[in-house]
Amino acid sequence: MHMTEFINEMNSMGQAKVPFLFMVDFEMERPILIKVSEVDPARILYDVNGFTNTEKKISNPIGSSFQKFPASLDEYEQKFDAVFRHLEYGDSFLTNLTIKTEIRLSHSLADIFYLSEAKYKLLFEDKFLVFSPEIFIQIRDGKIYSYPMKGTIDAAVENATQVVIGDKKELSEHVTIVDLIRNDLSQVAFDVQVSRFRYIDEIKTDSKSLLQVSSEISGQLEPGYLSHLGDILAKLLPAGSVSGAPKAKTLEIIKTVERERRKYYTGVFGVFNGESLDSGVMIRFIERQNDRYFYRSGGGITTQSKAKTEYQEAIDKVYVPVN
Repeated sequence: MHMTEFINEMNSMGQAKVPFLFMVDFEMERPILIKVSEVDPARILYDVNGFTNTEKKISNPIGSSFQKFPASLDEYEQKFDAVFRHLEYGDSFLTNLTIKTEIRLSHSLADIFYLSEAKYKLLFEDKFLVFSPEIFIQIRDGKIYSYPMKGTIDAAVENATQVVIGDKKELSEHVTIVDLIRNDLSQVAFDVQVSRFRYIDEIKTDSKSLLQVSSEISGQLEPGYLSHLGDILAKLLPAGSVSGAPKAKTLEIIKTVERERRKYYTGVFGVFNGESLDSGVMIRFIERQNDRYFYRSGGGITTQSKAKTEYQEAIDKVYVPVN
């Protein structure tokens, strides 16, 4: 399906109030749109804030069955330095740099889908698994909301909340993304405002707890917005929090430096229930390549970033969120 067809069909389904599931890859080349009534649980499992096509539960803990084998710091630094040069030239103010970490699992992707705890979970054809904490957009009662997430710290760090909130680099990165998302929402809504700025969420993982910093941005939609859901979504893609600013030039940098298509990683997926739309950014992502598994992670790079710190943050984000 091409994006034009995807947009038109989403508009039609929204106008008719037909519930649907959608996925859009980062490059916006392979969007998927399926009526909720036609989603095959043998191919696709999803859970979007409790709106799900499964009831199955598994009680076995993940424990030590999750192992990671990250790329070297030297390998990361080569990409980091390339991004940093673009930042110094002024080509970008913020660039999201991502890496792949090979992992080994004793559980299937389906088992991890059920074991993990996240707002947005998706298992697609045993090819990739998402358990994302990050909202992309929510549309309900005539308003649109976005919750960009920038800033991560190990909760075990002494005074972790104060440290991450007081970090000048994290503040700069967060402000840049909030401004980008506010501008993005202004393309599709009016009276756009930052409703909450830099609040903390705690995420429990298989090995530690992490604190993550988010903000809430909201705007008012024009009457008849349900018949334009596809247009609204397309204007906001790809997600600013996983690309950077300015978006167009930064996407060129990402393509050059990462040298690999992200595909559905850092894309978005979500559901429309006939009245409201809820969607998440496809981060916290495991993909299967033949008999090997890779976890994709990353973070925002600014001129205040340090390679070792960013490398460690990317590795810390290789986790499975569990109770």
